[in-house]
Amino acid sequence: SLAYALRHQFHVAKHDVVLIFAPNSIRFPISFLAIVSLGAIATTANPSFTFTEISKQVKESNPKLIITIPQLYSKVSQFNVPLVFLQSSSSPNLSSAIPKFSYYSDIIQNYADQHLNSNDVKQTDLAALLYSSGTTGTNKGVMLTHKNFIASTLSFTADQDRYMEGRSVCLCFLPMFHGFGSVLTLAQFRRGNVLVSMAKLGLDKVLGAIEKYKVTHMFVVPPVMVSLAKQWQMMNNKYDLSSLKQIISSAASLSRDLIEICAHILPHVQIFQAYGMTEACGNISMENPKGGPPFSASTGTLMPLIQSKIVSVTTMNPLPPNQMGEICIRGPTITLGNKLYNEPWLNPVGSYYYFMRQVAAAELEGLLLSHPDVVDAVVIP
Repeated sequence: SLAYALRHQFHVAKHDVVLIFAPNSIRFPISFLAIVSLGAIATTANPSFTFTEISKQVKESNPKLIITIPQLYSKVSQFNVPLVFLQSSSSPNLSSAIPKFSYYSDIIQNYADQHLNSNDVKQTDLAALLYSSGTTGTNKGVMLTHKNFIASTLSFTADQDRYMEGRSVCLCFLPMFHGFGSVLTLAQFRRGNVLVSMAKLGLDKVLGAIEKYKVTHMFVVPPVMVSLAKQWQMMNNKYDLSSLKQIISSAASLSRDLIEICAHILPHVQIFQAYGMTEACGNISMENPKGGPPFSASTGTLMPLIQSKIVSVTTMNPLPPNQMGEICIRGPTITLGNKLYNEPWLNPVGSYYYFMRQVAAAELEGLLLSHPDVVDAVVIP
């Protein structure tokens, strides 16, 4: 219904860009899938962006439509672009003075019986323009194709398929506008898993959701694990977390000590790490939940379909194992516009220990939270 409305009411055509500027909700991935099903391009933005930051992305991507929420109207009102609000028409405090907008709920109701004919969408077509902070300068648009997302979502849950696990229940409080959250969400849909969406992060809310919805898998960033380690005793076993099977952390490294503390708190849960980037449409490497040394503090081995080599940062020549260098990767998940190497190469089987060139906000937050007198911390770029 939404895809039909995008085509016939808003005249979104193949290769047009639609911006999703909103916090997590179940309507976020529905909007994303509706956009890409048309052969249009979805671009997503952090709802905490300032007007200056969102203006840069709007100028670069030139969206034909913006899907947002009324609370963010002041940040997009000057762009003269039609709006869709991800609220129902009965939501309070929506100004009738706002021009050129439609309600998501009205669209679904008005086009409930409408279906699109098949679209001419190829795997090589651009599906999304996701913005990455990169290693230098301001954020940059990363061009990801349908093939990138297909390959990434297949590999993301490959361990569940390999070990013939049943339907999982995944908790997603990671931002869906981000590459990690986006691929995480789509991978659960592809496999038929249950997705529990949270718009705001709070340890009490997270643990309450695990108990209420019997969550089995949770993807986190290190500050969440630091909060768990520091606050668990104060909670006095308030929540039943027996359903939880796996916690996968990414965005910055977990220390071996922190992993051991959290493993002691949740002895029945597998805790491991992954490494990825928006330019790779998700994960590059991940620890094997069924093998490998426990508490290794590595980011594991390469994901399916990914090839890698480590090269010298000065000569760009390949390095042997156990040397520090720059990671070069290739595979069907890699963004458009990157140089490919012609010679065949593969990295030896082994685990990756990642040392970042740019300090991530999550890493700084984790460092601040490790101090016993710090209850919470946030890094504002």
